[in-house]
Amino acid sequence: MARIAVVGSINLDLVTTTARRPEPGETVLGSGFETVPGGKGSNQAIAARRAGAEVDFVGAVGDDLFAAELRTALDDAGVGTARLRTVAGPSGVATIVVDASGENTIIVVGGANARMTELSQPDLATIAAADLLLCQLEIPIQTVLAAAHHARAHGTTVVLNPSPAQDLPPELWHAVDIAVVNEGEARRLGSALDPVPHVVTTRGGAGARYRGPEGEFDDPGVTVEVVDTTGAGDTFTGALAAHWHEGPRAALAWACAAGALATTKLGASASIPDAEEIERLLAQRN
Repeated sequence: MARIAVVGSINLDLVTTTARRPEPGETVLGSGFETVPGGKGSNQAIAARRAGAEVDFVGAVGDDLFAAELRTALDDAGVGTARLRTVAGPSGVATIVVDASGENTIIVVGGANARMTELSQPDLATIAAADLLLCQLEIPIQTVLAAAHHARAHGTTVVLNPSPAQDLPPELWHAVDIAVVNEGEARRLGSALDPVPHVVTTRGGAGARYRGPEGEFDDPGVTVEVVDTTGAGDTFTGALAAHWHEGPRAALAWACAAGALATTKLGASASIPDAEEIERLLAQRN
């Protein structure tokens, strides 16, 4: 079982479903609404745990009404929350609109995540004790950089999902062992990814592509009936991290199956499959 430290964001997702997403200035009628714990860091932590890893989460919630629900979501999933701090102000939120085809539009307000500006000694100890560090870009970049440097200094493999895509300092790229990007992010980042030994590119329904010391290869993924794509990339990344110790090919197979299953239900964390579900889908594919 891999031991993973996730340093990242946790949000409450406010999810509205509608036949089609509105054009600028347009009002449309929705068909449903629910609140779902989310955030890229939290989603990936839960996905890694459900895929079989031992996971500790380093992050922040506010002192508002959303905080207890967010903490409970991690606890219920079996993710360690000893390093989940409470800060003054609102927790992070994401407003999500999902249309009838399952495509979504998302607005994220960082809240407590934006105040994750430093790592404590216990936070750093959690990173040093892990096999893998998993980070995203919904918390301050200096915190991600500090986490990556500490991981590199202590032999912890650094996995970065550079989303939302943005310009990053070269020293961060040189501290990353594995980058997980979608095709749009890969195009935007371009040569910035060159220093990263392992690059995994997700391709939606077409699976994923690997580039690294083992050469280049594709995993075709699996076909499912899509309900909501929210959180599918996070589920992919968490499952990939959980099974990276088995090698890139096995990890990509697990990740593609997990990501596909995540699109078959509404919501982010609520749609993340467990290891048994993933294994059944892999068995059917094989």
